[in-house]
Amino acid sequence: MRTTDSTRWTGALRALSAAAAWLCALAWLAPLAYALWASLHGAADETRFALDAPWTLANFVDAWHAAPFGRYYVNTVLLVLGILVVQLVLSTLAAYAFATVPFRGNGVAFWLVLVQLVIAPDVLISENYNTMAKLGLVDTLAAIGLPFFASAFAIFLLRQAFKAVPKELDEAAEIEGCSRLLRLWKVYVPLARPTYVAFALVSVAAHWNMLLWPIVVTNRPESRPLTVGLAIFAGQEAGVSWSMLSAATVIIIAPLLVAFLVFQRQFVQSFMRAGIR
Repeated sequence: MRTTDSTRWTGALRALSAAAAWLCALAWLAPLAYALWASLHGAADETRFALDAPWTLANFVDAWHAAPFGRYYVNTVLLVLGILVVQLVLSTLAAYAFATVPFRGNGVAFWLVLVQLVIAPDVLISENYNTMAKLGLVDTLAAIGLPFFASAFAIFLLRQAFKAVPKELDEAAEIEGCSRLLRLWKVYVPLARPTYVAFALVSVAAHWNMLLWPIVVTNRPESRPLTVGLAIFAGQEAGVSWSMLSAATVIIIAPLLVAFLVFQRQFVQSFMRAGIR
């Protein structure tokens, strides 16, 4: 009898968990579905969800030409790729040292690095702006990216991945005459590839979508990323139709959605393997 009751409770909890997951998924998809619908329909049909409503791509064309989205795209791609490359280089070297090099204060230094995770970047906006002003970098892409070059999150993920590498592989490479950097490149980096993919998705998504800091530190369209361009586009005094605004939103988020759909398996697997070891 107890076994039957336990089985029923387990089944009920699973059903509730599944229902909650579906509700969360629908809540997340609803704004995206509306933006996609409105972007493909005229102003008269943006809130009339009728299957016979005419479809159009004119909103994308109008939105693209209404603001310098081409320049914004170039700025954003250069920004996120530049940040990602620097983060991967710095984080790989730091994580390798924390994972494999025994030095006094290793654990303390690692926990001090992790303190960065509990400090919101918005808290440092004033100090960061003053620093960029002293360096003469205000209103440049370098000013947007420089505060994010060192990532404690990347160091944590890569340290966990490197600690999972069998020591026998490292010792075998050392016997073959490989230096530390060569062992890092030939042994550790290839085995941590899923972690690199997962962090790349997180980094690109975070810096593709950041808004507050770029608004503060940029003044000209030549140095603005997509998010700032969209905010200014949406705040035009003449007003912008929801259809055109939705089209501009889809233009901006489309690359992120495609990247996540392509790499979602590596993304999930990496975080499942990143437990503290």
